[in-house]
Amino acid sequence: MLPIEDVAAGRGVPWGPLIHRRLLTNLVVLPEVNVVANAVEATRGSGLPRHWWAFGVLALPATIYLVALQERASLAVFWAVGIAAGFVIQRSRLCFVSGFRDLYLLHQGRTLRGLIVGLGVATFGFAMIMGAIVPNPATGAVPQDAHVLPVGIATVAGGLLFGVGMVLAGGCVSGSLYRMGEGYVGSWVAMGGVMAGLFVFNRTWNWWWDFSISTAPREWLPARLGYTGSIALTVLLLAAAYIATLWWERRVPSFAMIPIKRAQPAPPASVGDDVKTALQRVFRKEWSPAAGAIALSLLNILLFIRYRPLGVVGEISRWANDLAAKAGQPVGVLKGLDTLAGCAPSITGSSWFTDGFMLNTGIIMGSFTAAVLAREFRLRIPRQPKRYAQSAVGGVVMGYGAGLGLGCTLGAFYSAIPSLALNGWVYAVALAVGAFAGSQIIRRLA
Repeated sequence: MLPIEDVAAGRGVPWGPLIHRRLLTNLVVLPEVNVVANAVEATRGSGLPRHWWAFGVLALPATIYLVALQERASLAVFWAVGIAAGFVIQRSRLCFVSGFRDLYLLHQGRTLRGLIVGLGVATFGFAMIMGAIVPNPATGAVPQDAHVLPVGIATVAGGLLFGVGMVLAGGCVSGSLYRMGEGYVGSWVAMGGVMAGLFVFNRTWNWWWDFSISTAPREWLPARLGYTGSIALTVLLLAAAYIATLWWERRVPSFAMIPIKRAQPAPPASVGDDVKTALQRVFRKEWSPAAGAIALSLLNILLFIRYRPLGVVGEISRWANDLAAKAGQPVGVLKGLDTLAGCAPSITGSSWFTDGFMLNTGIIMGSFTAAVLAREFRLRIPRQPKRYAQSAVGGVVMGYGAGLGLGCTLGAFYSAIPSLALNGWVYAVALAVGAFAGSQIIRRLA
């Protein structure tokens, strides 16, 4: 008889991956295998035509956009980008945790390969923007808002902790935001853990600043290689990562994967059917991870043209600090914040309605809108109470790691590598190692 860990890992039996997938579903939610019931039946018993129901769902984010536009243009822009990002991530299930965890546990790299493609697209877009800001990188100047951050011990430790925490929590920070919009109660718990972890880290920020961050170098590749050399090196590394992912997937025998045959739809009979099919592909059908990653990269490029690349941790850090201050536990002065870009910790402000607030809440609203329109929204409550503890602990570890690494998978990885910054690659390697360790932990929790 095979050991249970071999069966769970899918070793030695052709149907092992299916058992493993089932076990993993009890630990964390896998978006690609989670079949949800339609919680919102918009056209049954409501007496409303379907299009009126859809307009109703879109009315709230549209109204908030118009109100924000009257207050300040940047608020409306970040809200719109957040809505679009949440929609894209929800429709494509573009989960950074899934990208790493599924590769280790299920030998499936579809999501990770999609992320690599998205990184390639963003690299070319970011390079054009940074080239306009700093035409001659040999002067030593660095684009102010690019995610070029100190790289050192804190980067490695932050990536390791974040990788472990995101797998335990079942989602990274941006992934937790979009899953909050889908109705995952565990993700709300994980976000509370992230805020707690960031608060704890901010209490130790000054020590880390003196110990490592303040003296760590900021390595921007164009300063040494120029734009052409930096882009060529980045594309080469991304191609190597893509090929390595394919190789890892091929380590599973072909009979272990059971193909799913889908019925071919009838050809459209009219222009109306063409339009209906196109709308269904956008609002009802699941997007491929590559399509989602490319769309997210285009949003990142557009935001960087006028403001800054995507990042969510700095704002969540501000939430944690603000709540702590209201509870009588202010963090105090944090050294060196004015010298850092990206997702560095943020202190309390006079108003909660900042650009970052609009972006983060926009991701939640965008995901909610996409889930409702696709009839995929419902409250998802963990079956076992201990999963609340797992989400909370994972969130705390992830939050501390996000603060230490100066960002999460979105800011310190997905926006840093296209910034042609060495810290993005160091963080990515540490993140992969941490995700592997976290995958082994949840395998044992089964």
